[in-house]
Amino acid sequence: MSGKLSLLRDRAQDWLWHERESLILWVPVAFGAGITAWFLLPGALAWLGFMMVMVALGFVGVLLGAREHRLPRAISVAAIAALLGCGVIWARSAWVEAPVLERPVIVEFSARVVSVVQLAARKQTRLLLATHSAASLPPQIRVTARQDAQGIERIRRGDTVRLRARLVPPPRAALPGGYDFARRAWFERIGAVGTLLGPITRAEGRAVPQPGVRERLSQHIRQQVSGGSGAIAAAFATGDRGGISESDDEAMRRAGLAHLLSISGLHVTAMVAGTMWLVIRILALFPWIALRWPLTLVAAGFGALAGLGYTLLTGGEVPTVRSLLAALLVLLALALGREAITMRLIATGAMVVMLLWPEAVVGPSFQLSFAAVASIVALHTHRKVKSWFARRDEAVLRRILRGLAALLATGLVVELALMPIALFHFHKAGLYGALANMIAIPLTTFVVMPAEALALALDSVGLGAPAWWVVQQALDAMLGLAHFVANAPGAVASFPTMPTTAFAMTIVGGLWVVLWQSQQRWLGLVGIALGLGWAAQVQAPDLLVTADGRHVAMRQSDGQYALLRERSGDFVRDQLAEAAGIDTAMTAIADMDGARCSPDFCVWEMVRGGRRWTILAARSAFQSDWRELVTACSRVDIVIADRWLPRACQPRWLKADRKLLQQTGGLAITLDPPRIVTAASPSSGMPWANPATILPPRPISLSRQPQAGIAARGLARKGRAGAVQGSRGSGQSRAERKAKGGRHGRAADAGNRRF
Repeated sequence: MSGKLSLLRDRAQDWLWHERESLILWVPVAFGAGITAWFLLPGALAWLGFMMVMVALGFVGVLLGAREHRLPRAISVAAIAALLGCGVIWARSAWVEAPVLERPVIVEFSARVVSVVQLAARKQTRLLLATHSAASLPPQIRVTARQDAQGIERIRRGDTVRLRARLVPPPRAALPGGYDFARRAWFERIGAVGTLLGPITRAEGRAVPQPGVRERLSQHIRQQVSGGSGAIAAAFATGDRGGISESDDEAMRRAGLAHLLSISGLHVTAMVAGTMWLVIRILALFPWIALRWPLTLVAAGFGALAGLGYTLLTGGEVPTVRSLLAALLVLLALALGREAITMRLIATGAMVVMLLWPEAVVGPSFQLSFAAVASIVALHTHRKVKSWFARRDEAVLRRILRGLAALLATGLVVELALMPIALFHFHKAGLYGALANMIAIPLTTFVVMPAEALALALDSVGLGAPAWWVVQQALDAMLGLAHFVANAPGAVASFPTMPTTAFAMTIVGGLWVVLWQSQQRWLGLVGIALGLGWAAQVQAPDLLVTADGRHVAMRQSDGQYALLRERSGDFVRDQLAEAAGIDTAMTAIADMDGARCSPDFCVWEMVRGGRRWTILAARSAFQSDWRELVTACSRVDIVIADRWLPRACQPRWLKADRKLLQQTGGLAITLDPPRIVTAASPSSGMPWANPATILPPRPISLSRQPQAGIAARGLARKGRAGAVQGSRGSGQSRAERKAKGGRHGRAADAGNRRF
């Protein structure tokens, strides 16, 4: 046995020696793994345990001879990097800690405006407010207002305002695998979100400030380019996406072109490269300068300044800053005479981002951008691929076809690399995105952005109209392509929530393929296949219950879903559709054959695994007769309600009322075999799940309980086959019920008061 272990160790040593140039690339991976472990583990004790295990692994590597052998050294370095990653995100979480609003409230307060974001397509304005220290409110609050709200058009960054708003704590994920805004709000120090009620007023004695450069530029571009194309042109120049309509945004997303709307690597690269090209061409016209100055270095300096200015103009969002850092590293490599685009450069950029914003590791933006860039570099640095697509002396047509083939291969590789990430975060993936990007990316890089930059420059002398016409036609073509691809049959593949373990297997397999250089790299395809195979086998849940218990989606026999409350808003419908893995409209449970619904309750049956399940769900906030509710509970398997139900309400399998949902969050329920997935685990130990709260001033009740004559709505088995119907109460007064005496009368009276 010892001989076999020695043989395996020697082979591992030889393999690591051949891969010695790639070992450094795994340091950021281990660092990111430590950050990810912090998000996955349930609390402080688990984090400490993880860090102690990493310390132990580091010592094990040292004891096994880390100085002499590569394998123990790799173990020690990876353990230390993971330890540091977990420590950095823990420290970052403690650094940004801020109190969170304890409960919903309607309050009037004063605050300073930190930022103003215009959402023109939604006809809304979003304000980030810093409250005064004396106010019993969180330090930062995000408030959304209608664009026609009184006084909102006068508000600018830096103003002191007075307003009345309905505020709520940052919402948690409504369903398992759903978007957790509370996590994002924690790291952005947002302690409450809400909506403006009534007018908003500025502090007296201050002049109304003029719109900033970004706002004026966005408005100017939308005046020059009409329709949805103007909104996209403004997004390219200033990062202002508020004017993009929901239909255009959805079409771009379904077509796999949504990345073009976010100012990131493509836009920063185009700006830097275009500036460098222009500077070199201009300076080359002057022989004295061209012969004495290092034009490449000078152009790189101008490109860096252009990239910095573009980042500041577009708002300095994290993806843009991340792209700027990568571009600056490339320029530094060019200045030093080193190869510019390498995997080590990408690893360095990822490490810088993780040190500054460690929370970005678990977000889709970080994962999508670095996965795309890493896959492109891995493809074009492969020996055979480089020989296929290398420039050579050949006919123009063959050269064009070779370039198109390289572009198509790059698009396919990027699409395959991004698909697991899109499935995990958005439960959807575009199937024709590679073909759409093959047209849209060159159109954006070589036509739209240069023409837009030229148009803005020519506008200074009033000659920008021809260039704006080019921008209009190019963006109209791109939008037409997006809508065509989005409406094509099978354009989007939808899947239920992807298991975290399956996603991790896919990511590790992808990294194994990308980062190693030897033939053993292809073993990573096994991890990718296992992860995607697992995700494909995930069964869609039979029932989805949101965290507040108000909304329920039920899977029908044909695979489509029906909603408990047919008046659910678009946001709720989108959340339920993503969790269910469907891309079609949902019907109403009340319209199903066999469902029996009143204004207050619905009861229906589902056959799964040869068993008949009966579900009872509340549809209103009206109180119910205690005895009839308890009787109805005993006759069903599952009860779902958005309020507390009495202890005597005991269904045969599950009671999902407010008491349970406050602990579990949203639920995804599978009936064959019976299984429940909750939204609260494992994040229940996270700081944003149990934050330090602040009591709001003058709390105001946001809901009004129905009056006694209306509230006593019971469940009575009337009509056909025991249908559950609502009733207006017995008409008895409390004194009449007490007169009946006995335990049941008192219990019924208590039930009518509480439930």
